[in-house]
Amino acid sequence: MSIKLKECNLEDLQILQDLSIETFTETFKDQNTPGNMNAYLERAFNLNQLKKELSNVSSQFFFVYVHNEAAGYLKVNINDAQSEEMGNESLEIERIYIKNQFQKHGLGKYLLNKVIEIAMERNKKKIWLGVWEKNENAINFYKKMGFVQTGTHSFYMGDEEQTDFVMFKTLI
Repeated sequence: MSIKLKECNLEDLQILQDLSIETFTETFKDQNTPGNMNAYLERAFNLNQLKKELSNVSSQFFFVYVHNEAAGYLKVNINDAQSEEMGNESLEIERIYIKNQFQKHGLGKYLLNKVIEIAMERNKKKIWLGVWEKNENAINFYKKMGFVQTGTHSFYMGDEEQTDFVMFKTLI
């Protein structure tokens, strides 16, 4: 399998929006109401919001390609771009999504290795993320990759408050 990583920039805005909507919808549409899904998609993945996030120097987006097809993406945050105050020694994985057809092919691990590389380059001691308590596949993956649940925080899907597990991985 031919895998390639590409850092996103503003020229990739439309691809990022399309991939964000597709992967988020595939992952969560069956467990949420259409109204809440649409409200979240419109708020989180509109072009202005994504442009703002892409322009933030404390955030980075990466596409993962398989045989030249965008298969998923990653967003990491440091400093004040983190969605929770976790300190300067932490790097957040805010989004890691793989299209359904490319799951179970090692792409999540590939992206997680990239996260570790970025964290080490930036002298971060911890990687953290929030994952929905009902997303058992992701929770099991992160546990397998050495993450430990340390708490919870709220995530809003439209007008519904949901609970995310906060998970950490300490780097050596």
